[in-house]
Amino acid sequence: MNIMPWMASQAPTSVTGYALLGLLSLRGEMSGYALKKLADRTLRFFWVAPAMSHVYSELGRLARAGLVQQSVTRRGSRSLRRYSLSAKGELALRRWLADGEVEFPVLKHEVALRLFLGHVTGPERPRHLLDRYQAQLRKRSEDLAEIRRSLGDDPRFLYAAMVAEWGIRYYQEEQAAVTHISKRLGT
Repeated sequence: MNIMPWMASQAPTSVTGYALLGLLSLRGEMSGYALKKLADRTLRFFWVAPAMSHVYSELGRLARAGLVQQSVTRRGSRSLRRYSLSAKGELALRRWLADGEVEFPVLKHEVALRLFLGHVTGPERPRHLLDRYQAQLRKRSEDLAEIRRSLGDDPRFLYAAMVAEWGIRYYQEEQAAVTHISKRLGT
């Protein structure tokens, strides 16, 4: 199924837009702030969670394209905008998931970059860097394991649970790789 020409002009042009549509499909109506918090809690394990300003600009673009619906509630002088996935947005999301070209992940691994340039500082700094990274990996693994436990066996979260399991496995493999490199450095 290919995206129809009318759909392509109104479809999100960034993966971030699709990620926001997907989060709305999980939770229903949400404020931009709540959507950002959900992105921070979930996407950070496998995708760069967007900045707050990017969330709001993307939501505005999605609303103009009719892919999300807005509701506004007034509380005194303050107004709260909430967003939900529209039928058109769900269709765009489904089409992207079915037909979208999958890009190979871009790896931006600062620890690997600093290790690559270890000749500049000598072995002591890379050893310290890898020790700190191991601690970060343990913490991230614990955080993700807690999220996986919280998902339980609810069929609505089957795919989120699989991504959590994938992430846990990734962190375990990353820890093994770092342990191997650390041994080569003599730590």
